[in-house]
Amino acid sequence: MCLISLLHFVCLVCVIAAPLDWSHHMRAQGAQGTGSKKQQALEARLAKLTPSFSKAVDAVKSIVLDPVPFHHCLIPNFIQSQDFLEGLQKELLNLDFHEKCNDLYKFKQSDDLKKRKEPHISALRKLLFEEFRVWLSDVTQVELKPTIDLSCAKYEYTDTLLCHDDELEGRRIAFILYLVPPWDKSDGGTLDLFSTDEHSQPQQVVKSLVPSWNSLVFFEVSPVSFHQVSEVLSKGKCRLSVSGWFHGPSVTRPPRYTESLLPRNPHIPYDHEILYEWINPVYLDMDSQAQIQEEFEDRSETLLKDFLKVEKFQQVCEALEKEDIKWTSRGPPNKRFYERAEEGSLPDVLRECMELFHSEALFLLLSNFTGLKLHFLASSEDDDEGEEEDSTESAGWSPSDVPMCVGELRRWTNGHYTLVHDTQKAEFALDLLFFCGCEAWDVKYGGFTSYIAKGEDEELLTVQPENNCLALVYKDRETLKFVKHVNHHSLKQTKTNHSRSRFWDFSFVYYE
Repeated sequence: MCLISLLHFVCLVCVIAAPLDWSHHMRAQGAQGTGSKKQQALEARLAKLTPSFSKAVDAVKSIVLDPVPFHHCLIPNFIQSQDFLEGLQKELLNLDFHEKCNDLYKFKQSDDLKKRKEPHISALRKLLFEEFRVWLSDVTQVELKPTIDLSCAKYEYTDTLLCHDDELEGRRIAFILYLVPPWDKSDGGTLDLFSTDEHSQPQQVVKSLVPSWNSLVFFEVSPVSFHQVSEVLSKGKCRLSVSGWFHGPSVTRPPRYTESLLPRNPHIPYDHEILYEWINPVYLDMDSQAQIQEEFEDRSETLLKDFLKVEKFQQVCEALEKEDIKWTSRGPPNKRFYERAEEGSLPDVLRECMELFHSEALFLLLSNFTGLKLHFLASSEDDDEGEEEDSTESAGWSPSDVPMCVGELRRWTNGHYTLVHDTQKAEFALDLLFFCGCEAWDVKYGGFTSYIAKGEDEELLTVQPENNCLALVYKDRETLKFVKHVNHHSLKQTKTNHSRSRFWDFSFVYYE
């Protein structure tokens, strides 16, 4: 028995006979009146067939083919037999699933289904990579190889897959078959499609496809096929799906767009008085600084609690709640999504706090904390080298040798994150994070900063948001970082702490 329903199979055959040009295909969606000329022509051809075949007209109207924002297709009721679907679902749920969690995603995934022997899984694999692949190759005019790339995924409460384009060597068409209970948009877990700008960078979600039982979605993998699985919000439903890729000849990809970086600046000439005004006196003691430096040189990181004076920290937290601060979203979403304060809109106390982190006095203090050469008065191992080398270095001095920093004030709430990406510049740097408004923040909410080695998923270090704490982390060229997606759990904060389903951080990076 053919697993594709008869009506849809007839429709697909008729579409092939048309044939359908993937680059100029129609959109058929529900009973929408006369539709396009191509749709009318197809219906006319179907009407001339035998009465049983002419019933396929209704079925073809339920198939959605759309080029916006990139080529994709939705086929409802993909498989005819409900008994088969239930058997398939049972076999899939009996598989071993592995937790998948990094900067980009959190969900559970099975092993590769390429060689599974279960009868329903085997039959589905044969259907997809033999019959369906041949049809798809004809429709898209893409030579698709019989390469099997297939797995099963379970998305449950707070699971997500953030914005990406699926591009990998040989991937040409992606597909997803949903085996979900009755599902609504309010359950989350939608397949969100992004528009792109003139640089082929994702902008915003312009279409969301709600999963439904026995529906199959496929789309062309391209430099603009940016999509995501939105966070699952249902606490009782499992978003079960079978997904994979059809492979074919690789296509030439345009050069990756290089975005403009935030500008770096040298220190602002503030003397040590600003430190005594703002910072806990414990950290201004030279013995304390020596102890912190010893720890930092051993671990390349340190966490300084109660860093600001209590009254200053309270003033900062109160100012952060003010509604006249202008917050702008920072993207693109394949790299980051959070809110950044416009410095011109900041109240005086926040502007002064930003100046503290830019100040010459803090550059020197950070040098004392870390042993890094962030100020010309800071001692370093190089100071013990001979005069000849020192004079040579002085002669070769250039503006690029001046310590610099870049920083911003960020707001984090449900849905925000940053991702590791290919265009991150590999260089030595000191990260500074100072947290506000995160009392009772739980690790399960996300929002923590993770440091990983390039090419690895295992975390080297995790920095949790903690009130009035200053985190310092030294990165080498092989270290990358990301902020984990802030998930729906964080909204519980609102019930116990008014409006505190969010937190803020001052994020700075210093360069020797």
